Amino acid sequence: MIGTVADRSFVRWVFSENRFDAVVHAAALHKPDIARYPPQAFVDVNVTGTLNLLELATAAGANRFILTSTTSLMVSQAIREEAGLSAIWLDEASGPLAPRNIYGVTKLAAEGLCRVHHLERGLNCVVLRTARFFPEEDDTHRDLSGPNFKANEFLHRRLTVEDAARAHLAALDRAPALGFDLFVLSAPTPFTPSDAAELKQDAATVVTRYFPDAPQIYAARGWHLPASIGRVYDSERAQKVLGYQFETDFAAVLCALRSGRSLPFVDDPAYVSPKASSGDAEVLTTSSV
Repeated sequence: MIGTVADRSFVRWVFSENRFDAVVHAAALHKPDIARYPPQAFVDVNVTGTLNLLELATAAGANRFILTSTTSLMVSQAIREEAGLSAIWLDEASGPLAPRNIYGVTKLAAEGLCRVHHLERGLNCVVLRTARFFPEEDDTHRDLSGPNFKANEFLHRRLTVEDAARAHLAALDRAPALGFDLFVLSAPTPFTPSDAAELKQDAATVVTRYFPDAPQIYAARGWHLPASIGRVYDSERAQKVLGYQFETDFAAVLCALRSGRSLPFVDDPAYVSPKASSGDAEVLTTSSV
């Protein structure tokens, strides 16, 4: 069924026509959409749409709700500017949160709706703050090729769409035991907090310490290791509590480069989302299980 989660009557009809035990709410306007949609559209979809789903899922008897959120809401303008002397270590305890754009603001509001709905209505809710897995080019960085840029991000701020999907399934399994919980999802970083200062000043040297042949592998492809890393997302808690192991990390990327196999992630600068290609800015989907 295709429609917008912002339309309460549509969502009500979906639940009236089907019996769902759980909802995986992945419908959203996200970071690259800022250039394409006005702020009100983000509020309609990311906030009102989430409330519609929470209320109608509960009324229909669903007992689990998984929200696809974002690590972007953890990045304040100060963190975004990376003016400090050390990389910022970001996990579930990081805060206070001060999202820097409409995307982060609305996703943080959606998280709050899930938390309150669990407290007031008892719906088991798990929030997954996913790092980047979109195939588009980044809209603010142009100094490296898309594949090189994405490969570097597996060190500290990216995961594959496949790992994101599998983590959602793990969250579905664990939701009844958790009640409400929140997790950061990003490919396991090889770094530790003790690397933070050196990562900011000379990231390539730190990477080489962990992966001695990385410079040669990159050079053979004409790629560049990161000169500086300003923030690192730590997914250790998700791995422990959800019992989930990511299949792709930076080591897997290097392994593919070393062997000449296809890269284990998608880079598609021409990618256009289904809602954008349809020509209808209001068409969005949500997955229900």
